[in-house]
Amino acid sequence: MRGVKAWLRVAVGVSTMALLGACGGGSPTSPSGGGGSGARVTSTGTVGASGATITIGANGAVSPSQVTIAVGQSVTFVNSSTSVHDMESDPHPDHTNCPSINNINILSPGQTKLTFGFAGTGSCGFHDHNNPDTAALKGTIVIQ
Repeated sequence: MRGVKAWLRVAVGVSTMALLGACGGGSPTSPSGGGGSGARVTSTGTVGASGATITIGANGAVSPSQVTIAVGQSVTFVNSSTSVHDMESDPHPDHTNCPSINNINILSPGQTKLTFGFAGTGSCGFHDHNNPDTAALKGTIVIQ
């Protein structure tokens, strides 16, 4: 019985460490250690003043693909294409690096939405969840 309990403690410990590693761990602005943006920036949980606008054009590409904003600001996403897009934070499919971006979610043609404010400095990658490998639908929000 002791051997089973010891084995279970080790298994739980390893599982916990693996889960923490997958979620990024560390402080809100520390490197994530995974793919995607390379940063983990927390959300203010509310929409702030818009510091930049990213438009998905009729060509199906984001423009600009990189914007810079101040801490506390939001980013406006405009869908000028004829397709629905699901804009989310990197990494795909977890969307955990920058939860402020996940406020966009589904963006219908002609729709405009704002991210929540970004609570710290860092670099936040985003992508279209339904087209995660499409480079034209990827970008970066830099928070200074």
